[in-house]
Amino acid sequence: MLQTIRDLQIDEKRVFIRCDFNVPKDEFGNITDDRRIKEALPTIMYCIDHDCKIILGSHFERPTPGVYEEKYSLDPVAKRLHILLQKDILKAKDVVGSDAKEKAKQMRNGDILLLANLRFHPGETTDDENFAKELANFADIYINDAFGACHRKHASIHALALQFPINRRAAGFLLAKEVNFFSKILEHPDKPFVAVVGGSKVSGKLQALLNLINKVDKIIVGGGMAFTFLKAQGYETGKSLVEENLIVEAKEIMRKALENNVKFYLPIDLVVAPQMSEHAIVKYIPSQEIPKDWMGLDIGPASSRLFREVINDAQVIVWNGPMGVYEMDKFSKGSIMMSHHIAESHAITIVGGGDTADVTKKAGDIDEMSFVSTGGGASLELMEGKKLPGIEVLEVKKI
Repeated sequence: MLQTIRDLQIDEKRVFIRCDFNVPKDEFGNITDDRRIKEALPTIMYCIDHDCKIILGSHFERPTPGVYEEKYSLDPVAKRLHILLQKDILKAKDVVGSDAKEKAKQMRNGDILLLANLRFHPGETTDDENFAKELANFADIYINDAFGACHRKHASIHALALQFPINRRAAGFLLAKEVNFFSKILEHPDKPFVAVVGGSKVSGKLQALLNLINKVDKIIVGGGMAFTFLKAQGYETGKSLVEENLIVEAKEIMRKALENNVKFYLPIDLVVAPQMSEHAIVKYIPSQEIPKDWMGLDIGPASSRLFREVINDAQVIVWNGPMGVYEMDKFSKGSIMMSHHIAESHAITIVGGGDTADVTKKAGDIDEMSFVSTGGGASLELMEGKKLPGIEVLEVKKI
């Protein structure tokens, strides 16, 4: 059973909240989507209401461990938090250095201190116990509200939690909401249950696909990963993205789907071009007719219509991964149409992963989805049936 912040006595305590502020920014450093920051607010405000001293920690992208780089600073996050909470945010110039320690010492009840990007410290990504002990000195209570990072065995997710006894560590509201939603849907889904899986590579979603075959009634595969399956069926894929080393696994997934009476759908037509460029000439062609020197970059209109029919009777739809190179307008139509079809369905709709959430936002459908997860990798691993390190350490045994 997952222990939550409501189960703990936190009044006037020092509370460390591990957040996921890994938000998208433009080339000028401006935050383009603050959804993950907004999702963390209920937990932060709960701590404010209980007169806590609040220490926030998060990573941002992948800086070189041990090296401070301005472009990976959390300063834009601090500014956005200030606007959203209408409250001053103390900013530490380091993670567990003298500045962070001095500012933590001076905190009063209700104050919020944002540490520097946790990945600036080399101990974060190695789950270093000594680093975790230093972080633990900041707080009496540990709260994890970073669902999007729970699949990583990093210090602030795993080793840090273990520095606190079980009655002083718990999940925040966002993490609890994500886990409860996925658990209910995956354990007892209403039927028909449809999985829509896209993105560039099969390798990252292989286990999820194998696990989903035991749960779903239909699987739609699009995006770059579809070409490994088309190649496995013996079709020419040209210069499209194909993981040659996974062709045997792709055949096994299709065989298992057939064995389990799970309907398995691949694109029947594609948008192809000689290269991935906004200026490239494009053609719409059947999936079996990709020219040798061209590459598939989006699903075609016939595939969009087919997929709409496939999800028409769905009661639950899980979508993880776009249908093409949606970042380029020329190859975004398939993903946008998929978003529209899912949003217009009568099903419970679950969107997993940052790219997929971006597509729904771009399509104007994000508010029509039943649930938009903040974690791509984490939601995939839950679908695989894996135990996530960040969740396991917060569970208490049922009596």
